[in-house]
Amino acid sequence: MKVVATDKAPKALGPYSQGYVHNGIFYSAGQIPINPATDTVEAQTIEEQTEQVCKNMGEVLKAAGTSYDKVLKTTCFLADMGDFAAFNEVYAKYFTSKPARSCVAVKTLPKNVLCEVEVIAVVE
Repeated sequence: MKVVATDKAPKALGPYSQGYVHNGIFYSAGQIPINPATDTVEAQTIEEQTEQVCKNMGEVLKAAGTSYDKVLKTTCFLADMGDFAAFNEVYAKYFTSKPARSCVAVKTLPKNVLCEVEVIAVVE
């Protein structure tokens, strides 16, 4: 197994890694909308937060040796399912290959953010 780590995405908030590659598959931890340059959540709206999450995920995918077009599955967490349509608008710009996906509403996310995304991707 290979640990995936980059300083271009937020560091882990707890005892976990940004991700692992094993047998040609990348498994990510969830990314939330922390700006890695400031280590803070600056984005306020669901659109802004989704944009930051997707930028963070792009950096983690790159560090793993893969990319958005190799994502097989995403799991998306929303603090409010009322944000579903707005979240999808931004998400669709990045996940253009339309990977399999689960999207659920949760009571609370770390740092009280509005969204979080994790992925499973092929590494070739």
